[in-house]
Amino acid sequence: MYPPENEVYHRPMATIRKRKKKDGTAVYTVQIRIKRNGAVVYQECQTFNRLLAAKSWGARRESELAQPGGLALAQRGGQATLAEIIQRYLDEYERIRPLGKTKRATLIALKARWLGTLAETELTSQKLVEYAQWRMSAEGGGVQAQTVGNDLSHLGAVLSVAKPAWGYEIDPHAMTQARAVLRKLGMVSRSRERDRRPTREELEKLLEHFFGILERRPSASHMPRLLAFAIFSTRRQDEICRIRWDDLDEAGSRVLVRDMKNPGQKIGNNVWCHLPTEALQLILSMPRHCARIFPYNSDSVSTSWTRACKMVGVEDLRFHDLRHDGVSRLFEMDWDIPRVASVSGHRDWNSMRRYTHLRGRGDPYDGWNWLPKILASPVKLGSRR
Repeated sequence: MYPPENEVYHRPMATIRKRKKKDGTAVYTVQIRIKRNGAVVYQECQTFNRLLAAKSWGARRESELAQPGGLALAQRGGQATLAEIIQRYLDEYERIRPLGKTKRATLIALKARWLGTLAETELTSQKLVEYAQWRMSAEGGGVQAQTVGNDLSHLGAVLSVAKPAWGYEIDPHAMTQARAVLRKLGMVSRSRERDRRPTREELEKLLEHFFGILERRPSASHMPRLLAFAIFSTRRQDEICRIRWDDLDEAGSRVLVRDMKNPGQKIGNNVWCHLPTEALQLILSMPRHCARIFPYNSDSVSTSWTRACKMVGVEDLRFHDLRHDGVSRLFEMDWDIPRVASVSGHRDWNSMRRYTHLRGRGDPYDGWNWLPKILASPVKLGSRR
């Protein structure tokens, strides 16, 4: 039987009110109101044509709101998708701590894939395993286990803050469980350690190519100096294009590398690094017309390097391999670990070991006839002045 007009039913959080419409039919409005310390922190209402439906919805919503995180989810207006969570991470964390290009590109790609359409509570270990299998299939790009591992590693950084920082209902064990399963299946792994070092013949081809460009366009990026400095200083590409004259301690033969790459800390990780003799000579050969010592765009340097390798037929050689070559050179010269670390900036031997691939004893660049030519080559900065 229906209740009398204006009769009110009370539940722990829900109140059901009956009222008549103009056509005389009855409707039942369920109002849910939650108070904390006397203040209303959440409320919602829904209208039904049947009392049973109103009671059922009220009971269900009470149960949902009583669950851990239920109220926070309701206050947000519903569940967020993984793509929305990733975007929030990009928006908020990049202002505090700029992301690396690879991490940012990976997260943007994750947003656009089907994994990004999942609601926060749908992101389970099963879905993550399914995603990894899909990525290794032809449909998902046919990537290697290292790439899958990178995808999950960057996504894990987002998920690690999604619940404690923003209250999203992310299963805290989903990523750990998924990675455990995928490791057993051999579907995730760390990036393979590279042992690639340039040969003298390859460097000669590249230097001839770069000097040819400078003859035609004197104000182009002085790639010969950048190449040589990367080897003798063991600096990364981004670091080379970022160091400033203010960061140079010429008397101490050292340079302050700001925001040096580090897994646990990047912003504010400023490290003084020793400059071997050749590296200091290269710095002092640069004109002091700009705040930065090598005032070139890092992306342009990368593009120039990739294009040059392709044109001269040098295969599978990255600019970063010059750092490997430089670190290995110092060990071949019988430098001990602390002394090499003072140049490279490494904090532990395990990290440095990945950059050490010895070919023999002695300085492989002793008497290298290209160094005097590079030092004597004029630098035209053009509009960079």
